[in-house]
Amino acid sequence: MKVTSHVVARMLGTWQEGPGPAHQRLSDRLRLLVLDGRLSLGSAMPSERDLAIALSTSRTTVGTAYRTLVEHGYLATRARARATVRLPDDTPPERQAGTNSATIDLSFAAPPAPVEILHAAFAAALEQLPRHFERHGYDRNGTSELREAVANRYQRRGLPTPPDHILITNGAQHALALLVRTLVSPRDKILIDHPTYPHAISTFTEARARLLPVAVTSSGWDTAQLHAASRIASLAYLIPDFHNPTGLCMPPSVRQSLRLACPTVIDETMTDLALDGASPEPFAIHMPTAISIGSVSKSIWGGLRIGWIRATPSLLERVQQTRYATDLGTPVVEQLATAILLNEDQTQRPGTLQQLRSQRDALREALTEHLPDLHAPQPAGGMTLWATFPQPISSRLAAIAPDYGVSIAAGPRFGVGGAFERNIRLPYTLPPSQLTQAILRLAQAEQALTRGATGAHSPAPVA
Repeated sequence: MKVTSHVVARMLGTWQEGPGPAHQRLSDRLRLLVLDGRLSLGSAMPSERDLAIALSTSRTTVGTAYRTLVEHGYLATRARARATVRLPDDTPPERQAGTNSATIDLSFAAPPAPVEILHAAFAAALEQLPRHFERHGYDRNGTSELREAVANRYQRRGLPTPPDHILITNGAQHALALLVRTLVSPRDKILIDHPTYPHAISTFTEARARLLPVAVTSSGWDTAQLHAASRIASLAYLIPDFHNPTGLCMPPSVRQSLRLACPTVIDETMTDLALDGASPEPFAIHMPTAISIGSVSKSIWGGLRIGWIRATPSLLERVQQTRYATDLGTPVVEQLATAILLNEDQTQRPGTLQQLRSQRDALREALTEHLPDLHAPQPAGGMTLWATFPQPISSRLAAIAPDYGVSIAAGPRFGVGGAFERNIRLPYTLPPSQLTQAILRLAQAEQALTRGATGAHSPAPVA
């Protein structure tokens, strides 16, 4: 597969920023694109001349960067052919001395399982299971028990919802993928928050859609930009409830004024994680045409792969037809257990929310002590801090951090065009002692970067 110079230029983003000569900055950024998987193995790179033109730099700069990558095993060359992407044969360097314990994973924003309530829910679900034995078990809509439970949950939150407006899926990511298969064609323009959830970006790019990013800043959403972008978009995807990764919550005044001109998918996965104040109202109260997706992966447990779509029956019928190409339904026992949890209001447990608050405070205290230059505003909910470094070091830090016993999600994973090199997402879903140790290790990794160290670790999975 050939990669054009303009595609590479977009992925590189503002590669000119940072210390060192231009060829070193370029080779470092290209190496990180390889490690990050954005430049796929075996793909053919653009010629030195074409890339130099696309980057508005000299051919000497590109040629020197390419030779550096060849020397370190990230590009392979042969006569009269494009350089191709590869990985070095070497294994990643051993972890540095003093970090001999297991790597602390800060790439996943996910809670531990609430053991007692999960066990009780599954025990009750197994008692209910025999009444489903006479049916074939393949239900394209979901069990009536869970569809009613999800509909009642919306009803309790102030949004009347009949059960036939609910389709059960294997998590919110599956819900989004089904909607994209149903509603999106190649080259369609998709409006997204920027930054946004990485797997949503992957879902849209795999559908060969073109992304229209609209910035979510520290002051929130720009309604004028959202309205303008929606007029040329085929679909919008927004996370207004404790936005992932920033943790921001769209104010009621913005929700009431937002009237996008394209179909809009609202990701409500984080809705139940209000830490400072009440949970927001369902977005569809203010925009009745909104398509809502949700799950229990953040409010209960990631291993409970249950999600849903709330939409009109006519749209859900189209989604059902699309679904036959991917799967035949959601496991029944998990649906019955989730229905029990929803009916018992177990997605908003005061003890769990208090624990998240204390862990958020512990993470911020550790940052103040060990990484004082890292700016991390306190979010009103969710599970993550969106932290900003003074310098664009995010991808380089992610590549070296495992050598110091911690893995992180670099900022560019949450954006397009190489954006957010100054940012990292830091979840506060681990115990305070682990969070403190993780930030101490991250500070050691940052100090190593300032001394000129480099890393060769591929990015960790993100959730």
